[in-house]
Order: sequence, then C-alpha cells, then structure tokens
Amino acid sequence: MIRTAARAALGMVLLAAPAAAQPAPEPAAPAPKAAPAKLPTPNAERVLVIGVLDKVSSETRDLTLKPGETVNFGKIRIAARTCEASPPWQRPHTGAFLQIDGPGRDNKVRRLFSGWLFAESPSLNSFDNARYDVWVRSCAMRFPETGPRTVVVGKSAPPPSAAATPAPSEATAN
Repeated sequence: MIRTAARAALGMVLLAAPAAAQPAPEPAAPAPKAAPAKLPTPNAERVLVIGVLDKVSSETRDLTLKPGETVNFGKIRIAARTCEASPPWQRPHTGAFLQIDGPGRDNKVRRLFSGWLFAESPSLNSFDNARYDVWVRSCAMRFPETGPRTVVVGKSAPPPSAAATPAPSEATAN
C-alpha cells in the first residue's frame, strides 16, 4: 500500500514538473469591442394593421396602430399591446396581442377579449362578437440583415462559437 501511494505521488510530481518549467503566458491583448448586435424593431416602433367589421352597418376598416395605442370603432375600444412578425427568411407568422373592451349584455363596458390574434389563420384566430369582427392584417418590423448562420459568398465563415448549438441534422447524425 505504501508503494502504491509512493508511485502515485511520484507520478504527480513528474506530471507537474513540465508545467512548472514552462514560462508564464503573456497577457493577452484586450479583445476588440464587438459591434452592438442589430436587434429587431423595438416594440414602440412597430406598426400594426388590423381589420374591423361592423356586422350591423357593414362598415369595414383597416386600422393602423402602434403598440400602446388605443382606438375606438363603433361601440368597442381596441388597445394594441404588442405585435410580432417572423423574419423574412422564415415561414410567415404574424400576431398581435389585443385587448378589446365594449358593452356587455348589461350595457356596461367590459373586457370582451384579451389575447393573441394571428394573421395566417383569421378564421380560427379572430375576435368574433355578435356585432364586431376584428382580425390582424400585418405587423411591420425591421430585422437584422444577417443572422448567426449567415454565409456571405466570397468571405470565410466565422469560427463556430462554443455556445452555439448544433443544427438538428448534426445532432441526429451520431
């Protein structure tokens, strides 16, 4: 047992000796500051277009709102809280979070709807009331011109970062 402990101690000394003999690494030059990442449009700068139908008068209008704005149409009040759109390089998905207030059965103003509406399936994702219909038409946003996996012809690709996750096809290949 003493021999085993002595061998282990000798092995550790021998392994540590070459590392101790090496000169200390020079301090690395400070890394250049990376340009700030371009983010999608801030919420306050997005523009939402919704369609509204008054079933009694047959009036239809497209209303343009920014998140945080409220508009009245007939007896309802529509508040746009936010909107989202997918980037142009992905399958189109557009949605908006709306809150709609109007007269209830007792003619008191009540919250009639609060939730997300989606433009791609207006028949499933619209506000349908006995008198009014509301649906999302569009949400205008800007997106960065390049994403993390953008390849520019004629330039070498940046080295993959350690934090990057492999693509689904790479993960299932093993």
